[in-house]
This record gives sequence, structure tokens and C-alpha cells, in this order.
Amino acid sequence: MTAMNATPATADVRQHILDVAHPLLLRKGFTAVGLAEILSAAQVPKGSFYHYFGSKEAFGEAVLEAYFADYLGRMDELLAQPGTAAQRVSAYFHDWLDSQTGDEAQSRCLVVKLGAEVCDLSESMRAALARGTRGITDRLARCIEAGRADGSLAAPRDAAQVGAELYQNWLGASLLAKITRDRTPLDTAMASTRQLLGLVATA
Repeated sequence: MTAMNATPATADVRQHILDVAHPLLLRKGFTAVGLAEILSAAQVPKGSFYHYFGSKEAFGEAVLEAYFADYLGRMDELLAQPGTAAQRVSAYFHDWLDSQTGDEAQSRCLVVKLGAEVCDLSESMRAALARGTRGITDRLARCIEAGRADGSLAAPRDAAQVGAELYQNWLGASLLAKITRDRTPLDTAMASTRQLLGLVATA
């Protein structure tokens, strides 16, 4: 008979380490968080860590991949809701606004926190960021195209360019809101998003 305190499956332990590390990285960044702190928080021995991740760099790449998997899953849910494409894309940006002005550290954007730091440290982590952010802009572009098809959006340029511009605006606004500790940049991003997409006030 299997013991009640049997060791969790490998995938579960690996995910546990990633889950525990996520808020640490949001608070401190990648370089400032040492392996000892991660191991202590996760309550796993050093040998176990290297069983799941070959290096801290490989671990950082895995953290980013897990973050984007969750983020894109949430984005897919928002962009698959009933209603027009304008209503769906508006729900996505309202969700972004709420996540960046919430009290929970886990609501903050890992791209804002780690983007500039790790791109100069690790090519594999930079590539993970590039893949993840491309997933975001691709989804925005598809929603914008759908908005043109259903007549709810009136973006004047090609959808891919508009999707990339919107993401850049919101990423920059999130960074400025973090610097200033003021939500005004995010409110400005929302206003410019409505103008760019031709969203009506009730969308």
C-alpha cells in the first residue's frame, strides 16, 4: 500500500519550485534571488533542484515559460468570451489594468520585472521572453482582425502592427506605473487603446 506521505511526482515537485520562486522573482528580480533562498522557500534539497533544472539559467527559462503558459491561457479565456471582438479585447485590457493596480504581488507583470535584466544575462531567457510576448501580440492581432470582420473595431492599420503597438504601449505604461507608483500611465494607455481601436465608451 502506498504511504500517505509518498514523494510527489517529478512534475509536481518541479512545478512547486516554479510556483514558490515566482513571487520571489517578482519582488527581487532574477539576479538578487539566490538558489539557497529558492531551495529554502520550496523546502527541497540542492540535489533535487539540479535534478529538475540543469542551472539557474535553465531554471529562469522554465519560470518564464510557466509564466507565459498561465498568462496566455488567461488571455485565451478572455478573448474567447461571448460578444463582439471589441468587447473581448476591451475585457483583456481591463484585466491588465486590474492586475497592475491590485495589491497582490503575484498580479504584477514578470516581463516588466525581468525583461531588461535577463536579456543581457541569458540568451535562452531572452528567447523565452521573445516567444511569450510574440504569443501575446499574435493573439491581439487575431482579435483585431476579428473585430474588423464583425464591424466592432475600426483600427486603421494592419492588425499585426496594431497588436504590437498596443502591447508596447501597455508594457511601457506598466513600467512607468511601477516607477511612479501611480496608475495614471495605465489609464492613459487605456484611453489611447480606445482611440487606436475606435472603441466606444461602453465597449
